[in-house]
Amino acid sequence: MAIGNIYAIAAISIVGGGLFGFDISSMSAIIGTWQYKCYFNQGPTPATHKDCTGPRSSVQGGITASMAGGSWVGALLSGFISDILGRKKAIMIGSIIWCIGSIIVCASQNIGMLVAGRFINGLCVGICSAQVPVYISELAPPSKRGRLVGAQQWAITWGILIMFYISYGTSFLNGTAAFRIPWGLQMIPAMLLFLGMCFLPESPRWLARQDRWEDCHAVLTLVHGKGDPNSPFVARELQDIKDMCEFERNNADATFLELFKPNMINRTHIGVFTQIWSQLTGMNVMMYYITYVFTMAGLTSNNLLVSSSIQYVINVVMTVPALLYVDRWGRRPTLLLGALGMMIFMFANAGLLKSYGHYAGPTGVDNTPEASWSISGPPSKALIACTYLFVACYAPSWGPVSWVYPPELYPLRVRGKAVALSTSANWIFNFALGYFVPPAFENIKWETYIVFGVFNAAMFVHVFFAFPETAGKRLEEVESMFTDPLGPKYIGTLPWKTHIATKNALLLEHGEVDPEKLAQFDHQEEASRSASETREETVKA
Repeated sequence: MAIGNIYAIAAISIVGGGLFGFDISSMSAIIGTWQYKCYFNQGPTPATHKDCTGPRSSVQGGITASMAGGSWVGALLSGFISDILGRKKAIMIGSIIWCIGSIIVCASQNIGMLVAGRFINGLCVGICSAQVPVYISELAPPSKRGRLVGAQQWAITWGILIMFYISYGTSFLNGTAAFRIPWGLQMIPAMLLFLGMCFLPESPRWLARQDRWEDCHAVLTLVHGKGDPNSPFVARELQDIKDMCEFERNNADATFLELFKPNMINRTHIGVFTQIWSQLTGMNVMMYYITYVFTMAGLTSNNLLVSSSIQYVINVVMTVPALLYVDRWGRRPTLLLGALGMMIFMFANAGLLKSYGHYAGPTGVDNTPEASWSISGPPSKALIACTYLFVACYAPSWGPVSWVYPPELYPLRVRGKAVALSTSANWIFNFALGYFVPPAFENIKWETYIVFGVFNAAMFVHVFFAFPETAGKRLEEVESMFTDPLGPKYIGTLPWKTHIATKNALLLEHGEVDPEKLAQFDHQEEASRSASETREETVKA
C-alpha cells in the first residue's frame, strides 16, 4: 500500500538531499585533520604528523570539485532517466549509485581513487537534487509546495550537521579510520532512501504523460483527496492536468533544444540563474572550506572544528522559518532580502581582513597555505560573527528557494529536462568554485570576499527585474502567467507586477473558491493558453 501523507512522502524523498549534505561535511570536517593530510600528503616528507600539508591547494580543489563534476553529469542525465522511467525510479537509481561511490571513496588508496569515488557519488547527487524537487512539486498542493520542496534544503543542512559531528568524533582516532568510517557510513541514508521510495506513489503528472489516467487519478485521490475520488480539489487537479496534457500533445515532444526557443528562453534563463546565483552567493564555499576561514581567525585543533560546527547548527535552525513561511512570504521578497543580507556580510568580512589582517607568508597560518591571511583579537571574533550572520541570511532564503523555484517555472512536457538543466548549472558552478577557492584564498586572499559580495549585489538586481512570483499558484496557473497576452511577448506578466496567490490556493484546496472567481481564473488561463498556441504556431512557421 502506497503512502499518501504528503509530509511523509516529502520526508522520505528529501533524504536524497541529505546525501549532498553528508558529502559536504565529510570533506570539510576532514581536510583539516592530520590523518587526512598525512595520508594524502603531497608536500615535503614531514618530521611529525603536525608537519603534513596534505594535497596541494589545486589538487584539494580538484578533490572537492570532483563530486560537483559528477553532479553536473548526473543532473543532465536525470531529465532523460525521469522522463523515461519516472521520477520515483530515477531517485531509486540515484541511491544505488551513491552506495557504489561510497564504497570506492571509503576504500581509497590514493587521490585518484578518491576523486573517482567522489565523481560517482556526484552522479547520485545530481540525479536526486534535480528530480526530488520535481517529484515533490508534482505531488504537493500549491499552498504547501514551497514548504515541502524547500525541505530538501533542510535535509541538506541536517546531512551536513550529522556528518560533521560523526567526522569530528572519528578525528580522535589514529590512522585512516578517522576518515574511512564517516565515508563508509554515508551509505546508510542511501539504503534507507531506496527502501522508503518503494512505498511512495509515482508522480501523478508523469503518470498522465504516459496516459495512465486511472493511476493518475488514484494517486491524486490518495494524496489530495484523503481517499475520496470525488473530492472537488482532486477533480480540479485532474482536469488541469488533462487540459495541459491535451495542449502539450498538440506540440512536439520535448527536447533540450525546446528550452532555448523564444517562447521558453526566458523561463530557462530564470531557472538556470536561480541555481547559478545560489552557488555564487558563496555559501557552499563556506561549507566546504570554513576550516580555512577560521584558521585565518586563529582557531586551531578542537576549537576550529567546534566553531565550524556552529555554523552548521545555524544553517539547520535558520532553514526552519523558510519551511514554515516561504509560501506566505513569497519567492521574490525572500530572494531579494537574502541577497541583500549576504552582500553586506561578504563586504564586512573583506573589510575586516583588509583593515585588521596581514599576510601570513607562503606556508599560511598553522602550516595551511590556503589560510594565507591572518587576523587576531576582537576583529577575528567579528570575522567569525559575520560568517555566522552570512549563514543566517542564506539559510532561510536562497538555500530552500533555489530548490523550490525552478520546478514551478516550466510546463509539464519539459519540466524534467528543464529542472535537470537548471540543476546542472548549479553543479557546474559548484565544480568551478570548489576548484577555484583554495587557490583564490592562497593567491588573491581577502579579495575573495569582494568577488562574492559583488555577485550578491548583481543577483539582487537580477531577481528584482526578471524573477516573477510563483507562490501559491498551481503549476498550470504559472504557465498562464508566462504566456499572459497582456504582457511583453515571451515574458508574460512583468515580474514586479506578479503577486502571491497562497490564499486563493488554500480556498481552492478546501473547495471554498467563489464560483465567479474560479470562472474568472479559468477564462484567464484559457486566454493565455490560446495566446501560447498562437505563438507556438508562429515560431513553427
